[in-house]
Amino acid sequence: MTALRINCQEFVRILPTRCRDQINTMKYEIAELLDHPPQNTPTLVAEMNHHRRHEIANLKSKPASLVHGRSTAIPSVGPLATIYLLLALCAGKHTFAQQPETHSSQPAINRQLRLPDQPFDYGKVDAPASLRKQLQPLDNTPADNPITHQGATLGRVLFYDTKLSANGTTSCASCHLQAAGFAEPKPTSVGFEGKPVARNSMALINLRFFASGKMFWDQRAGSLEKQVLMPIEDPIEMGHHLPTLIRQLAQDPLYPPLFQNAFGDKQITSDRIAKALAQFVRSMTSFGSRYDHGLEQTGDPRKPFPNFTDQENLGKEQFFGRALCAHCHLPKHDDPQSPQWLIFQLQTASNNGIDSSDAPNTDPGVATTTGKPTDQGKFKASSLRNLKQTAPYMHDGRFHTIDQVIEHYNWSVRPHPNLDPLLEDFAANGLALPEVPKVALAAFLETLSDEEFLADPRFSDPFVRSPNE
Repeated sequence: MTALRINCQEFVRILPTRCRDQINTMKYEIAELLDHPPQNTPTLVAEMNHHRRHEIANLKSKPASLVHGRSTAIPSVGPLATIYLLLALCAGKHTFAQQPETHSSQPAINRQLRLPDQPFDYGKVDAPASLRKQLQPLDNTPADNPITHQGATLGRVLFYDTKLSANGTTSCASCHLQAAGFAEPKPTSVGFEGKPVARNSMALINLRFFASGKMFWDQRAGSLEKQVLMPIEDPIEMGHHLPTLIRQLAQDPLYPPLFQNAFGDKQITSDRIAKALAQFVRSMTSFGSRYDHGLEQTGDPRKPFPNFTDQENLGKEQFFGRALCAHCHLPKHDDPQSPQWLIFQLQTASNNGIDSSDAPNTDPGVATTTGKPTDQGKFKASSLRNLKQTAPYMHDGRFHTIDQVIEHYNWSVRPHPNLDPLLEDFAANGLALPEVPKVALAAFLETLSDEEFLADPRFSDPFVRSPNE
């Protein structure tokens, strides 16, 4: 009998809807089964083969049901049987021949990495020494995933590898460019098949010090470890399947040694992929701007900085004074016991009045995740670090310049039931910042750029992309 050739994705498509739903809700559990198959899997599969042999054999006479994705060829099976059959088909521990995976966009060539003999130091935080204690309460690094040099090195390679997408065209770095502060200079990103992504690509700066650990505009990921895996399997962003990716990485000669260095053995799992990527992203700390140098010299952001122009110092006065920017973006800047002058990021999601409650087709924001009406229109905010480089701004990239953002707060904050209380007066009366201090505020915000971070080789593409590199 001609062997049935079937891969995991084809198998899922031809399953009855009930079984497909079961697999989708248990995909991470299935991934763990693929990483660590039960010892009795062959026995279970043999039993299933014995009871289902005649149904499977019928597939030979019904090839169209595979080609067209119909579900009539395989009768409904129980959720546990479905999972073990999926395990058998995907892991190759079955009596059917498995079609080798081919990716036309990933030719079988020897890929090369450009890594230092001694790994870079990924644990260092170059914030002013006298102010580093301000960061400790904000650090979201979990106890089971500290940043290691080898772990972050592996994460760096994964971050830049297009193999993480289903067709080999898109990497994490495709939408998070180092020169753009690990954001992207587009209103919204484009996925692996050219389809638009719903929201703007957030900057990956100082995420280690976002205390709650919640990620994405709508905060749907509870930690960085969870966040880094979601785009890989998102059907628009990268469209891959983690168990399939794990097998691809295991067959790639680049990866077993990197996993060995990072974790002590060559085993590749989704958990280790997540940990390595999270280590690399957490290591992206930026504290080398002119603002940081001025703060180190004075010890207080409310004092004039000797390395600033008069205009930049005037803009800093607006940020900490009349414009009220610091009340949101440095929420503990005036705490006499433990001030925070470094992170420039809201620690909770907020509604900043860019849309009114009755505006059509508005993004629900955090309410997408929680379902709560009180979260409607609230979003996690990006850091103001490297603000000049991370344009366009807001979740939909509607503002293309810093001036446009300031003008929004100056005159265009819209009323909303969930509007941040600090902005209620802005909605009623406007900030009404005069032209000179408004331009000065924009000049100050540009002092948050960290040119060294934007060109730091620790965070650069490690792949040799051309013979001349």
